[in-house]
Amino acid sequence: MSLTVVNGLPAHVLFVHFVIVLVPLSALALVVCSVWPQAARRLGLVLPALALVALASVPVTTHAGEWLEEHVGSSAQVRRHAELGDGLLPWALGLFVLAVAVWWTAGRSARTAGEPTGAGWAGTMPVRVAAIVLSLVVAVGSVVDIYRIGDSGAKAAWQGGFSKTAEHHDHDEDDG
Repeated sequence: MSLTVVNGLPAHVLFVHFVIVLVPLSALALVVCSVWPQAARRLGLVLPALALVALASVPVTTHAGEWLEEHVGSSAQVRRHAELGDGLLPWALGLFVLAVAVWWTAGRSARTAGEPTGAGWAGTMPVRVAAIVLSLVVAVGSVVDIYRIGDSGAKAAWQGGFSKTAEHHDHDEDDG
């Protein structure tokens, strides 16, 4: 098994499922944890670990996609999909960096909660608001990018490749 072919099939069509599940899941977890610090404390290392796996899956999937691009007929749709796919890594990196920051800050605030300074989540409200806004921006941006990439990939793979009317097959009813 290589990172380009799995069981005789292009690996990209398999790996892409990790990306389309893990990136939005990481985005959702990040937003929930930035808005609700108790969730970040409960999830603990799961938040940054999830974002790290999502981040790692992006270049693996992109690499497999580049291999596939070289092995299919070139078209404007395939090139568009490849261009969009190349833009996901910064979003995934942003998710990871923010997930680490939210996790670390939530853990830090839990340790300092008993201090007389009353240093809550990250110590100041502006920092918390900034974390929430950044988390929302990166989460929405990454999910929108995933949608655009997936839509362009589906069009590249399927547009004009199927019939809009069902084909009827004769079935032998005696085959039980």
